[in-house]
Amino acid sequence: MNAPLPPDCLNSPWQLARRAERMNPSVIREILKVTERPGIISFAGGLPSSKTFPVAEFEAACAQVLKDDPAGALQYAASEGYAPLRQMVAEQLRTKAAAAGQTWNVDPAQVLITTGSQQGLDLVAKVLVDAGSKILVESPTYLGAVSAFIPMEPDVVSVASDEQGVDISDLRTKAAGARFLYVLPNFQNPTGNTMSEARRAALSTVAAELNLPLIEDNPYGDLWFDTPPPAPLTARNPDGCIYLGSFSKVLAPGLRLGFLVAPKAVFPKLLEAKQAADLHSPGFNQRMIAQVMQGGFLDRHVPKIRALYKAQRDAMLEALAQHFGPMPAQADAAMLDSRLTWNCPAGGMFLWARLPQGQRAVDLLPIAVEQGVAFVPGAPFYADHGDERTLRLSFVTPSVEEIHRGVAALARAMQEQAGV
Repeated sequence: MNAPLPPDCLNSPWQLARRAERMNPSVIREILKVTERPGIISFAGGLPSSKTFPVAEFEAACAQVLKDDPAGALQYAASEGYAPLRQMVAEQLRTKAAAAGQTWNVDPAQVLITTGSQQGLDLVAKVLVDAGSKILVESPTYLGAVSAFIPMEPDVVSVASDEQGVDISDLRTKAAGARFLYVLPNFQNPTGNTMSEARRAALSTVAAELNLPLIEDNPYGDLWFDTPPPAPLTARNPDGCIYLGSFSKVLAPGLRLGFLVAPKAVFPKLLEAKQAADLHSPGFNQRMIAQVMQGGFLDRHVPKIRALYKAQRDAMLEALAQHFGPMPAQADAAMLDSRLTWNCPAGGMFLWARLPQGQRAVDLLPIAVEQGVAFVPGAPFYADHGDERTLRLSFVTPSVEEIHRGVAALARAMQEQAGV
């Protein structure tokens, strides 16, 4: 439902474009305002832990970049991005694919540096979507992607998904005429689920058969806890996929840098859209990231992030079991409907939970905030027919002690909502 225009706008001489009427405030951003209240423990934001920011390395990189080439660092730059950084991205993607048993000959000329991976979604929408175009998304899916697509006025169609990934049979029934399918195969936002190898193989085969392009978004893929995820979908069919990545989750989101890898058939238009949007992403920031990444820094740094996030995930699982009872190994639908249920993500930043029958997450939220904890209701992550019992819990920002206190507060809020 579109947000109503403020009263001051009703008599304004400004006429908004039709696409502007479809824009709405981010539910998550609005909830984050609530979490700024003193004493609120937030499971809401998808923010990396500030403990993981390599401050000393960036301080040294800043000085080095300004010493080596201050004019180049502070001047306008190529829209494609800083060449050494594009080369690094290509090399890392090739190496990771090979480690997963897949050959992916990433050409640096197909790497476009973006102002966060969110800009990559915006560029994809501008280049590939017309008003009325059908696009496919998982159910549920990343809210920010839908926000990027909606201004182009597409027909957004949800494809059923489960803990293994996209439902292939449902995809077949809905794929005709679609411009693309948008997927997050690794530690998905919001569910934390990871697409299985079998489902990836099936999806790649069926997408190629149906001539259906894939937009593969992978901001969380490096944040695995025990074993790396399977090889990217794009590695299996590079000409049929656009791949999006980010430096935000492994270095620092404040630098606002990401990248995309696109087939040669569509790369030039994405570049033109990038030029129209902002000319280029900050060249100084690109050079700093390239400087920090030299010498295999990420190979030493990212395992520390994984260890921290795994410990915090384990703390949340422990707290949930303590306050709501362990998740049963086997249970019928009636039992699951009578209690809070949750999954166990193998990486990333999020855990997905579902309230007992009769409770709605949007109703629970204000009660939870009064108890001192915040989360994100799950319904907005669905393009249609949102499950109002679902909620997303982020475990990476609070401390272990805060996680335990926050889950206890959530339990109190649920009891209050249920009238216990």
